[in-house]
Amino acid sequence: MTADGIELLFARHGQTPENAGGRILGRRDPPLSDEGREQARLLAAQAADAGVVAVWTSPLQRARQTAIAVSATVGAEPVVLDDLIESDRGSWEGQKLSHLAEVSPALYAAFEAADPEFVFPGGESLRDQVCRTRRALDVVAGGPAPALVVAHVGTIRAALLAVGQQPPPEREVAHGELIRLRWPSGGGQ
Repeated sequence: MTADGIELLFARHGQTPENAGGRILGRRDPPLSDEGREQARLLAAQAADAGVVAVWTSPLQRARQTAIAVSATVGAEPVVLDDLIESDRGSWEGQKLSHLAEVSPALYAAFEAADPEFVFPGGESLRDQVCRTRRALDVVAGGPAPALVVAHVGTIRAALLAVGQQPPPEREVAHGELIRLRWPSGGGQ
């Protein structure tokens, strides 16, 4: 860690059949698809090249399966951190993104833009997810480094918001690719 923080590595879990079908998952817990397992294998090689010595993961199956693949390559047992779980996406879970954009264009636009006031209908607010993610990343930053966090697109976007960066729309965050983020010494903003 330096005075300006520590670099954390993130990766969105490998793809699931529901991701491939354009559905929003949230807390739904499907396994990786064949494509997702291949993405996890490729991520493991990237993590080894980056010198990863610690692997942290969401409790959801798709993230744990990805983390286990990385762990087998880098030799670090994955640690489950409950606060890394994807947002509770309420009534949107299982819905196609294209359908949500059509039936709720204003709400969908706020979701895509990571509006800090956004709340999933019947689910979690973006503000709550940012607070939860900040707690998790303070734990990760206090552990061995370099560390890889295997989580979800919502978690990655929340981490970016926590350090004052505008996140890209979810559809632009690829499965199984390393993302680097500087986490401040005292935690996110």
